Amino acid sequence: MVIIPAIDLKDGQCVRLRQGLMDDTTVFSDNPVKMAAQWVDQGAKRLHLVDLNGAFEGKPINAASVTEITKEFPNLPVQIGGGIRNMQIANTYIEAGISYLIIGTMAVTHPEFVSELCREFPGKVIVGLDANNGLVATEGWAKQTDLHVVELSKKFEQDGVSSIVYTDIARDGMMQGVNVEATADLAKQTSIDIIASGGITNMDDITNLLAQSHHGIGGAITGRAIYEGTLDFAKAQRLCDQQS
Repeated sequence: MVIIPAIDLKDGQCVRLRQGLMDDTTVFSDNPVKMAAQWVDQGAKRLHLVDLNGAFEGKPINAASVTEITKEFPNLPVQIGGGIRNMQIANTYIEAGISYLIIGTMAVTHPEFVSELCREFPGKVIVGLDANNGLVATEGWAKQTDLHVVELSKKFEQDGVSSIVYTDIARDGMMQGVNVEATADLAKQTSIDIIASGGITNMDDITNLLAQSHHGIGGAITGRAIYEGTLDFAKAQRLCDQQS
């Protein structure tokens, strides 16, 4: 299992939101590249970038910061989500050195876009599914659907997506612990790699996820916990390496 540091970009700064609310923001750094270097120095094997402005506006807003990071670390896998709404944007990111494209709202509202991306960029497409009580939400969690996360995951599995980033909305940014049960349940019901996200707080969460990782939990994204110091990132990744 890989621990993946999250770098959420808003107005060129590295921030974290609580439950996806743009007006509930904590700024951790005004230098995203320096922040990325901090996690790389501590052993990061992949980075998770989110263009928060892009997610809300439907187009890349922090592309300059994203490109600076991929140029600084050309051999490090980097995944990006937020505002990828057409093939041109996707292609621009791939050309900029992005390893994985994360499709969220568009995957739910226009699933054919995911199919097209998988054909164009095989192995480079991740779908981000944000759920509350098992039901998927879209548009920065502003809209609740009646679509179940397991059924959608099975559909995208057939399209050939690389993995699913599963976020429990109720726990994201709240430091209440990751929803291990729901994450493991999703992993059990699909053969696709599941990346846990939302609520990771401390080493107990990592240990609990590791205990279920054999079901197909391949990674865990963490943000606020490593920025506020409740989770030692380097220690967490070392534990995962020892267990692998």
